[in-house]
Amino acid sequence: MKRVVHVVHHFGTGGMENGMVNLFNHFPSGVFEHHVVCLQGHSHFVERIRDRRIVFHDVKKAPGKDPAHYFRLWKVLRTLRPDILHTRNLSALEAVLIGWLAGVPVRVHGEHGRDVFDLDGSNARYNRLRRLVRPFVHRYLTVSRDLQNWLIEAIGADPARVTQIYNGVDKQRFRPRVDAARSVLPESFRGDAFVVGSVGRMVGVKDYPTLVRAFIDAARQNGGERLRLVIVGDGSERAGCQTLLDEAGLADRAWLAGERRDIPELMQAFDLFVLPSLGEGISNTVLEAMACGLPVVATAVGGTPELVEDGANGRLFAPGDVATLSALVRQYAGDAALRDAHGLTSRQKIEASFSIEAMVAAYRDTYLELSGQRGRPDGATT
Repeated sequence: MKRVVHVVHHFGTGGMENGMVNLFNHFPSGVFEHHVVCLQGHSHFVERIRDRRIVFHDVKKAPGKDPAHYFRLWKVLRTLRPDILHTRNLSALEAVLIGWLAGVPVRVHGEHGRDVFDLDGSNARYNRLRRLVRPFVHRYLTVSRDLQNWLIEAIGADPARVTQIYNGVDKQRFRPRVDAARSVLPESFRGDAFVVGSVGRMVGVKDYPTLVRAFIDAARQNGGERLRLVIVGDGSERAGCQTLLDEAGLADRAWLAGERRDIPELMQAFDLFVLPSLGEGISNTVLEAMACGLPVVATAVGGTPELVEDGANGRLFAPGDVATLSALVRQYAGDAALRDAHGLTSRQKIEASFSIEAMVAAYRDTYLELSGQRGRPDGATT
């Protein structure tokens, strides 16, 4: 059996990790075994992996500069002797070089999205590192066409060595609601309330203050008394968002729920899904909302326009545009036919193009294709 070792900075709560959980939980047995090497540990999110054969290893990298962790990583890779090394995102990119030094025969690097410090992928220092590592990567995997094109055009990756694979969503867990009771929500959020919902890490790149400000503006307009806001997730921006709601006198009409494990049930209780991110790869939460038959309002960044077709299954707006987001929330709240039409299209798009089965098959086929390859990447140059 061949061995794939995945290297990540930290396995916490996030879209990349959610995609890895879906991959591990649905990957067919018998051909590959998977190990995950974390540079800085992991959280309880690992409990979502059903296959207990997935083994986690911690390099215990200290915060900031820790040159010794390169040697520890090299030792782990020499011990595991993987057939394929699969690093993910910029924070794990240097592991490609360590994998080469450790003699790993096939090296894959995945791009899942960029952080707030490099939203458009133009950071000169980061891109120098990407170009330095490029000759040692056999295959790039991206979750969106946007990231695929960026690697080719900005980083100079050979198009033949860049494969785009969309994230998949579990269509059985995430499906349109059939129960109108919405008992998972606070009592005042049920009945004829219009629930605007979002799920994600409450960190800078997700820009949840824009959603909160838009909700406050919409709630103060004529007819806004029906509006309720639910944000599921935790992070550094949560306290600031709560302060905005408190100061506006709307804390009783918003629920910042923190991290939850009942995401499908919560999404099924929403009427509209909003993602106000400053940057995205391909959002798992948008896919999950679409699978639940929800219209989606999101920023036109990264790979999001590949999921949300403006005017078909939702609407797109510019990052930070509070006024437009407020108007779109009010439009959906007042037009049930529009909500139903866009929600139906969301579900149809999931069924047609974004299944977990298709995602897993694409990763498996890529690993199989590469697993016999040895040495330097085809066409690599220094």
